Amino acid sequence: MMPQTAEQPAQDKGATTGAPAESGAAPAPLPLLDTPRDGVPAVIDTQSGLERAAKALAAGTGPAAVDAERASGYRYGQRAFLVQIRREGAGTWLIDPEPFENLLIINQALSGVEWILHAATQDLPCLSELGMRPDRLFDSELAARLAGLPRVGLAAVIQELLGFTLAKEHSAADWSTRPLPEPWLRYATLDVEVLTDVRERLIELLDSQSKLDYALQEFEAIRSTPPPVPRTDPWRRTSGMHQLRDRRKLAAVRALWAEREQLAKNRDVAPGRLIPDSAIVAAAKSMPSTVPQLLSTNGFHGRAAKKDAPRWLRCLNEARTTTDLPALHVPTNAPPPPRVWAEKDSEAAARLNTAKPRLAALATRLNMPVENLLSPDTLRRISWRPPKPISPESVAVRLQELGARNWQVDLTSAIITVAFLDPEPLPVRATPEE
Repeated sequence: MMPQTAEQPAQDKGATTGAPAESGAAPAPLPLLDTPRDGVPAVIDTQSGLERAAKALAAGTGPAAVDAERASGYRYGQRAFLVQIRREGAGTWLIDPEPFENLLIINQALSGVEWILHAATQDLPCLSELGMRPDRLFDSELAARLAGLPRVGLAAVIQELLGFTLAKEHSAADWSTRPLPEPWLRYATLDVEVLTDVRERLIELLDSQSKLDYALQEFEAIRSTPPPVPRTDPWRRTSGMHQLRDRRKLAAVRALWAEREQLAKNRDVAPGRLIPDSAIVAAAKSMPSTVPQLLSTNGFHGRAAKKDAPRWLRCLNEARTTTDLPALHVPTNAPPPPRVWAEKDSEAAARLNTAKPRLAALATRLNMPVENLLSPDTLRRISWRPPKPISPESVAVRLQELGARNWQVDLTSAIITVAFLDPEPLPVRATPEE
């Protein structure tokens, strides 16, 4: 499909359709896809409209291109504020999820249909909240990674595979805005306009590289992975908290974070719009005890900060007196940072240092990112605590236990086994001259 663009002067048409540019001239800009082929559909926000959409989508053919727009940074949580779906024979449908309890009727209409999403892990959680979960999945971003494309954003993939550009100027907009502006709706419509074309080109590319089966295994792993369990002590992910080395100050972070979270949920705003993480850490460092002291703390400024100042001070006072002080460090089964491996376990460090470049070399030959060949976390875990005895069979079993897919195990287990059985010596550290 070629984009619909404004009429251009005759002398420019050859360049925009791929004719060679004059010697020494800059490459002609690619045409911009800025107009949906069927126009911008009306947003569905009634039950009757939702039923029409479901009926049309069920009668369509082939895969369904699916996308969702959130209001990250504006609203609490990651729920979808617009769902876009396009299917051959059904056209494009824009659905406002807010008036509906769920979108199960849409999910049922797409039963057994392959869904095409770009960066599926970003949208599947919010779609799942609406009762939407694909029976089959094609992730065009992941496919582009496995195919070795240099850039994998949707606009870049479209440019690489289809030869035109797609504007992405509204990707970070506040999609909870009502009514949604027409330019935003045009952008949202275009996001699913060419996903089917992209899928076809990626399938051809992956098949020519003998990687299509790898991609299908990855897609199924994403589709079938259950939602993550809630984090223990989520407040420990406060940015900048590593600066604190006192349990009382950690208690202040915990209290401020929990209060901010509850307030953000009640007001339906992103927590960072109340006070940023940097303000929580700054308050925990200085432990202000009065409103003027708090408002002079970095991050506590503006009318909202003054209005909620007593709330934040109460949290700090609770942290001053609580006997329930959090531990400085939480026990974990994760390996320590690799930078300390040489001191803690030199044999593990040698295993990692030997296997890592060999896997990187294989990834280069396969023309894919090494993290898609095998996740760095998986390599670190098996290097830190390898199976005993080390053999191709035991390494393969351990990789599968750690979540590696069959194609990853087939390609990497022998390399890892050899590296572990005969690791290269660690570089000798230079000692300071006496």
